[in-house]
Amino acid sequence: MKTIVAGREPVTATEFVELALGIDLELFTGLPTESVMDRAARLDVAREVLADLRESDPETAAYAESLMRALPLKQPHPSGRRARRTARRPLHEGTAVAA
Repeated sequence: MKTIVAGREPVTATEFVELALGIDLELFTGLPTESVMDRAARLDVAREVLADLRESDPETAAYAESLMRALPLKQPHPSGRRARRTARRPLHEGTAVAA
């Protein structure tokens, strides 16, 4: 049996949740590549959506709020240091290698 929500067949669990609850999960979880300014704007919108959801659908609001607390995406923090690379030197011909 196929699961169909609102006339659409979700392919992933994320799509199922989005269709069933009517919320965009990325709004509450964010993206790893978003800038600080984008994150602030997204969180402002998410708070407004939460306020509306609390009035109309408290259960969905509680789920969305838990997404904001439980699933924060780690933001890349540039440390100003470059990643250390270890490169192997090629062996020169005629060089003996001790076993």
